[in-house]
Amino acid sequence: MSKKFVLGASHSGAGKTTISMGIMKALVKRGYSVQPFKVGPDYIDPAFHTYVTGNKCRNLDSWMLEEEKVKYLYNKNAKDKDISVIEGVMGLFDGHSSNNGIGSTAHVSKIVDSSVVLIIDASGMAMSAGALVQGYMNFDSHVDIKYVIVNKVNSLNHYEIIKDAIEKFNDVKCIGYMKKNPDISLKSRHLGLIPSVEVKDLDEKLDLIAKQIEETIDLDLLINSLEENSIIFEEEELEEKKIRLAVAYDKAFNFYYHDNLDFLEEKGAEIIYFSPMEDESLPENIDGIYIGGGFPEIFPLELQNNNKMKEAIRNASDKGMPIYAECGGLMYLSNNLKDLESKSYNMVGIFPNDVTMTPRLKRFGYVDVEIQNDCIIGEKGQRFRAHEFHRSEIKSDYNNYVYEIKKIRNGDVIKAWQGGYIKNNTLAQYAHVHFYSAPFVGEKFINSCIAYRRELNG
Repeated sequence: MSKKFVLGASHSGAGKTTISMGIMKALVKRGYSVQPFKVGPDYIDPAFHTYVTGNKCRNLDSWMLEEEKVKYLYNKNAKDKDISVIEGVMGLFDGHSSNNGIGSTAHVSKIVDSSVVLIIDASGMAMSAGALVQGYMNFDSHVDIKYVIVNKVNSLNHYEIIKDAIEKFNDVKCIGYMKKNPDISLKSRHLGLIPSVEVKDLDEKLDLIAKQIEETIDLDLLINSLEENSIIFEEEELEEKKIRLAVAYDKAFNFYYHDNLDFLEEKGAEIIYFSPMEDESLPENIDGIYIGGGFPEIFPLELQNNNKMKEAIRNASDKGMPIYAECGGLMYLSNNLKDLESKSYNMVGIFPNDVTMTPRLKRFGYVDVEIQNDCIIGEKGQRFRAHEFHRSEIKSDYNNYVYEIKKIRNGDVIKAWQGGYIKNNTLAQYAHVHFYSAPFVGEKFINSCIAYRRELNG
């Protein structure tokens, strides 16, 4: 039996991540087994959720994933937990398109049949809070907004004014508030919050947030009002281990959908983690390498100075080992990386690309990808959905691309470009792919690793 609720917000910056982490921490302290979820394609917030709960946070992305896949991944991971906490993305109704709510927090709440706790930012508001909530309540009657949490209030009196305005004009109950408190804020940089692995005083901040939540938010009312759901879920039979796959994981590379790693394991991969920053060699007897996204631009000196690892990866590529890299992995496999202060660092050098960090986002959002030539993750003509989010750009004469990428809005192609660098059996791209949205990607990658092993062994 499991309970669940969605934490949505009126807009980005309303405080849902801080409140989500605080509620998760408070529930864990009470002895609950908490399963965290994050709506959308984000990596940074899920890492905090995983840290807080001890359970790997899962992404529920209803644009990249079909509705049945969203339900499947929710049920699979929630089945043996006491409470599932689903943190939303952006504003409650913000999704892929202005024509529909696909990809939004509201859409996911309907797919998994969960009530919503709406978080609003009370800064500079009084009676207007009633009108704000009324708009959200009336926008889609199929979204079950059950409670409201008021964030960034000046005082208890301010909260009481807000609470009266909301409850007088809406059939919803305020269950508490959070005061403005700079001590509980988490610092950000160019792609969002500074990742959990880099926050030194994280435990202290989490305890402080949880303490305030216990004091000013009625968690008992929230928990006791949630219906228990009996989740019926059939585990897929695991395949025997076919390959050994090296996965880069450290402070520089930690942007992975945990479901991607699960998918690879379920399809027969034995995963061995390694650090491009600290390890001097790749794991032994591997058949492939997966280098995810992250922040190589924050640790360029450590990556540059680890010459033995760079050489090992270059040699693996030269031998034809399948290597799949996303975003930060693409930057790492390039020739050099120039940071925001225009200082250049030598990277692996498989691709003769010059990567430069820029002050603003270069690409942000969902994309449609079509494979133009057979490669290690698919065949010509196959298509998948993906997400790009980066502030770096590449300057290079190297044009051995394998993808045509399109950005589509309301059914119209608004931009198209080529992507996916290929050399030997090394494929590197900015796009992040969820393997459950395109199972052929993970399956073909494993099969490419199997083919490499067979060829190597004659």
